[in-house]
Amino acid sequence: MLIHLVDDDLTVLDAARFLLEQAGYQVQTWSNSQAFVNKAPLFEPGVVLLDMKMPLLDGHQVHQFLCQQQSTLAVVIMTAHADVPMAVQELKQGAVDFLQKPVQFSQLQSVLKTAIQTTQSRYERYKIRHCYAQLSRKELDILALLIQGCINRQIAEALNISVRTVEVHRSHIMEKMQAQTIAELIYKTAQL
Repeated sequence: MLIHLVDDDLTVLDAARFLLEQAGYQVQTWSNSQAFVNKAPLFEPGVVLLDMKMPLLDGHQVHQFLCQQQSTLAVVIMTAHADVPMAVQELKQGAVDFLQKPVQFSQLQSVLKTAIQTTQSRYERYKIRHCYAQLSRKELDILALLIQGCINRQIAEALNISVRTVEVHRSHIMEKMQAQTIAELIYKTAQL
């Protein structure tokens, strides 16, 4: 799991990187928030430890950008310049937590566990949405009827197509949605 450290303070970056790597995390440091926004993989599982006060783009702007992009990255705010309204705003926008520097490493590890679960969940939903977007109009119609519990014959009658055509489309749906069973297909569709 990649941890992105975004902070303009190089001392903080080096110290945090050392501690996180010692704990077994893979770490990428970013001393420039604009570079992070431009180059970071926004749709992969990962956690962003984000400072609030930075030149170019501040932490709020970076977090806002990630939200607008519907990034799968989980954000944890870490700042020495915290106030309650700022914390509330970031948490409402979806930050996993808001930590005041200096942060106890045990507290950070606990928050990282939650953040990792968050990003994994977001990434799974992202993959499902990507698969769903590959379905044709006819496949979407068949999927809707499958979810309602219809069997192939009922779907064929409802859509005025042959049972064999339904079977072919159903096979394509299962392949595109990367589902092995109808139960898995329904579960994935419910995640949308």
